Amino acid sequence: MTPIIELKDIVKIYPNGVVANNGINFSVEKGEIHALVGENGAGKSTLMKIIYGAEQPTAGEIFVDGEQMHFNSPKDAIQAGIGMVYQNFMLVPSFTVAENIVLGEEPLSGGFLDHEKARTITKELSQKYGLRVDPDATVDSINVGMRQRVEILKTLYRGANILIMDEPTAVLTPQETQELFLAIRKLVDQGKTVIFITHKLKEVKAVSDRLTVLRQGKIVGTMETKNATQESMATMMVGRKVFLDVKKPPRTRGKKVMEVQNLNYITDTGRRMLHNVSFNIYEGEILGIAGVEGNGQTELVEILTGLRPASSGNALMEGKPVLNQTPRQVRQAKVSHIPEDRLTNGLALSASINDNLIVDRYFKKPFSKGGSLNVKAIKQIGETAIQDFGILTPSGELPVSSLSGGNMQKVIVAREFTSEPTLLIASQPTRGIDVGATEFIREQLVRKRTEGTAVLLVSADLSEVMSLSDRIIAMFEGEITGVFPDAGNVSEEELGFYMLGVKHQSPEEMEAIL
Repeated sequence: MTPIIELKDIVKIYPNGVVANNGINFSVEKGEIHALVGENGAGKSTLMKIIYGAEQPTAGEIFVDGEQMHFNSPKDAIQAGIGMVYQNFMLVPSFTVAENIVLGEEPLSGGFLDHEKARTITKELSQKYGLRVDPDATVDSINVGMRQRVEILKTLYRGANILIMDEPTAVLTPQETQELFLAIRKLVDQGKTVIFITHKLKEVKAVSDRLTVLRQGKIVGTMETKNATQESMATMMVGRKVFLDVKKPPRTRGKKVMEVQNLNYITDTGRRMLHNVSFNIYEGEILGIAGVEGNGQTELVEILTGLRPASSGNALMEGKPVLNQTPRQVRQAKVSHIPEDRLTNGLALSASINDNLIVDRYFKKPFSKGGSLNVKAIKQIGETAIQDFGILTPSGELPVSSLSGGNMQKVIVAREFTSEPTLLIASQPTRGIDVGATEFIREQLVRKRTEGTAVLLVSADLSEVMSLSDRIIAMFEGEITGVFPDAGNVSEEELGFYMLGVKHQSPEEMEAIL
């Protein structure tokens, strides 16, 4: 049978000499869910952009239903029945669901958008594919799961028979993920074909029929998913055995380190992002925060680290107020911070690796001596960090921008861990990095906790929160909806209900646990 998509000897070399794809032969059968997995930088996104016409190959051929194609733009790919649902949604927040779905292909009446026709189109698509949406709701008023359905319907409206989904579950709850998988299966049952890009190996097993693994721009192998395990996939991705399970010694909880009291935050536009948030963190524990992104976690972390002022409330670090202080003052209180956006808040990209490692302590001994920087001491901390944290670089003198995403993250982790914190706030610590670096950073977080450091972990990866945390807090729309004193005794599904705001513990229940 002729594959619905076939790539032959695809090569992509960028002007700077980077070889993103190197002789790739890849095919997808009609009516299958084909997972594409690999580490960051393996070439997955580039390959999919080539299929979608957003990138053009340096060499090689593309066939759709046996016919050779030349895609100069996404428009060409759409005309060939290929659609792509990006991880970062391409929606207009102030427009309605129906307006977003027909945007660019609007039904017109008298030269203007026919709103009723747009609503009808949306309802018909929604019913046909089992993707429930409200045509009249504005996008900024609906949750993340609903926005993703809008993206899929938008693609289907344009006639896509082949859907490329890039990390589609990255910000979904377990319930929303299950709903998405059911919808994907229904799409396939109706003759569609799905290419599913993900780093969540459990989901590869749950939803795909076949999988292809990429490593360093080349295909390592393609197989039926039923013949693969999470461990075998990880080994193929990294090129060595990877330990997916986090070994966590029993917790020995110490004294209270931070106390957050009735924290509130309202934006300049009047939107309430945090409402009476209260919790404690103790020595020797990892307190995880579970919540769909956009429910106040970013604001909470930035307030606790001095990057944003609170509207009201209090936060005490070992009994001393730290709210509404500068980041340096917060750090002086022995609070370290792995920020969620390493490029914006975590690193000075043009500075050297060594300089990034001392950016929080350059004014202290031994790095500052007689009003000048101690080059020898700075070089020494760089050499030690590169060795201890496995940073792949020939020299600490190179700019940090020369590193891969995973190695950039290791620089941040090295800096924050060696600052000897009493409290470490880790926000999305493994986002966008490869399996090997993820394994290392998770091990380091557990090591820090076992040494007695208090760790506040914020992650959109629910499995990460559940595997690393000792206690878990669930958040929805800026409020704590549930507190779970033993992370090992709560299921993903149960947490999902609290993350969606479907369930909510009483203040008395939470106060007794906190």
